[in-house]
Amino acid sequence: MAVTSRPVMAGPGRALPSGASKWEIREKVWEHLEASGLAEFPRPVRGRIPNFKGSPQACRSLGELDVFGGAREVKVDPDKPLEGARLAALQARKTLLVPTPRLRTGLFNRIVPPPGATKEILRRCATSQGVKDYSVPVGLDGKAQVDLVVVGSVAVSEKGWRIGKGEGYADMEYAMMVSMGAVQEDTPVVTIVHDCQVLDIAEELLDDHDLTVDYILTPTRTIQTNCKRPKPQGIMWHKVSSEMLGKIPILKTLRSREKQAGKDVTLQDEHPALANTSRAAISNKKVMAANTQPWAAPGSAPVGQHVESDPVNPKLEGSDTITTVYVGNLPGSLRVSELKSALRELQVTPVRLSWQGAQHRAFLDYRDPGAADRAVSSLQGLSLGGNALRAELAKNQRSKGQGEINSHR
Repeated sequence: MAVTSRPVMAGPGRALPSGASKWEIREKVWEHLEASGLAEFPRPVRGRIPNFKGSPQACRSLGELDVFGGAREVKVDPDKPLEGARLAALQARKTLLVPTPRLRTGLFNRIVPPPGATKEILRRCATSQGVKDYSVPVGLDGKAQVDLVVVGSVAVSEKGWRIGKGEGYADMEYAMMVSMGAVQEDTPVVTIVHDCQVLDIAEELLDDHDLTVDYILTPTRTIQTNCKRPKPQGIMWHKVSSEMLGKIPILKTLRSREKQAGKDVTLQDEHPALANTSRAAISNKKVMAANTQPWAAPGSAPVGQHVESDPVNPKLEGSDTITTVYVGNLPGSLRVSELKSALRELQVTPVRLSWQGAQHRAFLDYRDPGAADRAVSSLQGLSLGGNALRAELAKNQRSKGQGEINSHR
């Protein structure tokens, strides 16, 4: 298929501020798809790899790519807008692998249509229910050799920079495939999006674990990115937390194998340099367990209170004071994980996050006053869930040595 380069359709990119964060880009795309009537089931698209009007047409372009024609084994993510890509692989009689949702029970399912399957049966096999009904699990010893990877995106640039929904599963799936030898350095990666999701994305937003793409398919265009940025070379264990390891059983097996092979598999929260910080965080967590609402009267923690500590920020070590940032005007639909993701991307992760979703606010504790100031600057006016956040230093700052933390009244 000819690779086209027509101008990008009008979309959220025209309204993106200079230096927009990943989270701001996601919010703009989700908002634009809904407001323009381009969003399709499942709705709302916010928080998802969004389905869009024209996704079947975009998916049909996959069959016209030379890299698809030469592929025998194709991995396609389970997202709704990629249903047409899964169907294309099945109709072309290719081996179709679909990752298990959130990698809970393994890495892949291989879709096995019944003998003599009709077009209608193949369509069912390509749906999320069909993936459950017509699949067999593929383990680490299944000798998968993936020739083409198809992933969903929230936004993507013509240079191949990709932004997902913020949970990191596509990046982790690819890293795991590298570790098990299922993909090679030159295995092409395709993403399928609406034209309005093709935006200018600053390369500075990319981390070394982020997956880039080689082809972008939209309802009107096929874009070859010619991306030269290296893809992840395997699992970066120093970025994997013990919590993530507990949630993804197959990750434990891969870690064991790589450890036996002599690789460094030290987890994010196991690094010696962070040991003191981790112990301090555990101590802080015990204190918080005894007093879950430190800026209110003892024992008066309201419904919706949620406190978390960050045990792996070495910049927070060696300070005796706490500076608290108040964040208000949080939308009622916002989840604490979404705020945490935004904080990570803005590089203003606090030592402790106290969440009061029911009151539409949160409190962020920093041991470095400079970090607190940067958090205020980064968060003030940031749009999350359609709300412009209010951020300011909390009032009545108090010394940690007196056993109290900041309050905001």
